[in-house]
Amino acid sequence: MRHQLKTQIFHIICVFAFSTSLFLSSCKEPAPIASEADQKAALENGYLAHEGYRRSIYFVHAWLEYADKKSGLIPRNLRESIDIWNARDAAADNYPFMVLTSAILDKELYEGKMSEILQTEIKLTSRLDRLPDTYSFSKEGFENQKIDKKEIIFGSSEYIKDGLLPLTEYIGHTAWSERMIDLIDDIWKNASYETPYGLIPSLNVEVNGELLQALSRVYWMTGDEKYLDWAKRLGDYYLLGGHHPTDDVEILRLRDHGCEIVSGLCELYVAVANSDQEKSAAYKAPIYRMLDRILEVGTNEDGLFYNQINPQTGEILDEEIADTYGYTYNAYYSVFLQDNYQPYQKAVLKAMGNLHKYTNFDWEEGSADGYADAIESALNLYNRESLAGTKEWIDSEIQRMWSLQDSSHRRNTEKFRNTGVIEGWHGDGNFARTSIMYSLWKSQGVTASPWKEQLYLGAIPMEDGILISMVSDKDWDGKIKFDHKRHQSIFKLPMDYPRINQLPEWFTVDKGKKYRVTFSKGQTANTYSGVELMEGIEISLEKGHQVSIIVSPSEK
Repeated sequence: MRHQLKTQIFHIICVFAFSTSLFLSSCKEPAPIASEADQKAALENGYLAHEGYRRSIYFVHAWLEYADKKSGLIPRNLRESIDIWNARDAAADNYPFMVLTSAILDKELYEGKMSEILQTEIKLTSRLDRLPDTYSFSKEGFENQKIDKKEIIFGSSEYIKDGLLPLTEYIGHTAWSERMIDLIDDIWKNASYETPYGLIPSLNVEVNGELLQALSRVYWMTGDEKYLDWAKRLGDYYLLGGHHPTDDVEILRLRDHGCEIVSGLCELYVAVANSDQEKSAAYKAPIYRMLDRILEVGTNEDGLFYNQINPQTGEILDEEIADTYGYTYNAYYSVFLQDNYQPYQKAVLKAMGNLHKYTNFDWEEGSADGYADAIESALNLYNRESLAGTKEWIDSEIQRMWSLQDSSHRRNTEKFRNTGVIEGWHGDGNFARTSIMYSLWKSQGVTASPWKEQLYLGAIPMEDGILISMVSDKDWDGKIKFDHKRHQSIFKLPMDYPRINQLPEWFTVDKGKKYRVTFSKGQTANTYSGVELMEGIEISLEKGHQVSIIVSPSEK
């Protein structure tokens, strides 16, 4: 039933809010009221969230235009590798964020084309057991005649960490999470490198760092001890066995394609600290030595990481600044959360406090991917430490990143201007990943179903709740859905430590609690369970009419 607010009933204390379908439940509990300034701020966030969503779905549709006509798989890039789909790039960096975007914005596309691509990928590319190999569209078969086990395991680890983990983080148990588990199992089935601690699947620090991250989370998600046992093999190899990242090596990369080992080992440390006190005690000193040495010789005066160092001599091997600084600081903050070791929190705060010096910074020779990783880094840390300067920096830099979708000014990208494609390579997916992260921040995790390009939904925190403002350029009927503590319900983690490619949690509801939903300026209210808010409450919007909603825990 739809209720219209009419001028002749203004004298009634409790009325129905304009353009909602909710019944008034009580007038006894004091109704929160949002100021016009707060409502305006929330709606401004809605315009920003809308921009991120619009650009992300534009990217998805643009890339689908280049999908192979027969298989439906997307190519590695739109230049020299337009004939192949591969695991480490197409599957890991681009396709998953097409899935994520569709899951939020286009249910039909998500359940249709995105699901079909997964099933096709499994059918056509699985080669070493269920592990994928590079597939050629023109050959309608594998690109390489011979099996390269190292490359297959590398590509599979990339697919897991960069693609399937973040999908599982947000959408939970699906065919994509099952694919992730299958790949992990078969990587370890094919482990062939002998160590004093048992067989491991690779000697590559990037691969093993990625596996440490995946295993540490999947252990909690499944409760299966084998995943923690495999992770501890790698932990023993690096922390106890003469392959320590700072004690025993002369080259340590502190950007992606190397820094994964640092955060991976720290994720394992958090896991054993909450499950195996003996192993935690054994790992603690080498973990701290690693982190302390990196801070000592691996950061500039602003606390940001150099690309590459010699941790033994302290020599800076690549003085460029890592756009993925947050990937490594995730490790520091996780150990801080676990042990309350405040010097690591201070290191994070120092770097965040200096980000304003890196406005319009050239992270990767003008690449949108560089901006995407730098903004992702800041968002994940801002979720834990809400510095005003960091917020301003993120808001500034997202505009710079978005502009690159329009300009395509990098060499050999001119043909993509105003098409939705960003730069025509697999890194385009990270543009969508970070845009989605940003948009979810601006809506405090609240999403609309169905999403329409004419709809604007934003939110701001208010005490222990949030204020949501919505408006639509056309009449809209649908639901707004609220986020929940996904780190508990999906991965069952002991705490919400920061993780690479995580979709941070902002305002979350608890299934077992009640929440008061107040419309307009205290005019209509109702009480809902957390489950009902997660499933979505129905909203009706009339064209051009703004509706504001305050959601907070109920006092009842």
